[in-house]
Amino acid sequence: MDIQPKLIALCIKQDRKAEYELYKITYSYLMSICMRYSRDKDIASESLNMGFLKILKNLTSYKPEVPFKSWIRRVMVNTLIDEYRKNKKERERITYVENYYDNSDFSDVNEALSRINYKQILVQINLLPEATKKVFNLFAIDGYSHKEIGEMLGISEGTSKWHLNAARQKLKEYIENSVLTRI
Repeated sequence: MDIQPKLIALCIKQDRKAEYELYKITYSYLMSICMRYSRDKDIASESLNMGFLKILKNLTSYKPEVPFKSWIRRVMVNTLIDEYRKNKKERERITYVENYYDNSDFSDVNEALSRINYKQILVQINLLPEATKKVFNLFAIDGYSHKEIGEMLGISEGTSKWHLNAARQKLKEYIENSVLTRI
């Protein structure tokens, strides 16, 4: 993704053609982020549009020394987290587990991944419960710590770890079943 400073400058001046051009350039990248956090493409599209509006509104705070791709990713993830916080029904489904301890048993390398298609794994991630999927995405894909995830989602660090473990277990079951059926 190559975003020219001239295009950003035009977007700051609210040039509609430049804004549309930026939207076209960043659409697939931002949509891939949104789809990791939503099961429904319509909801992901809605989130993308909200996030893109925030990107346009905050372009004046963008610093050129930061890679633009990283900056828009951060804005989009923050938008998705804000939307998650607004949805009270999802928050009520979160199970609080305070006494979970990390276990190194879950860090084994599994060669079965080389036999499974990326899209199949993405489908399985989308089948996870909402809170578990969000924690998994934030930790495994976006690189946040359990402490940061806890602060973002309003849950404890232990609950974040529990959700990650639950996601790993479900995905492990899927991978094992998938590999066994192919043998």
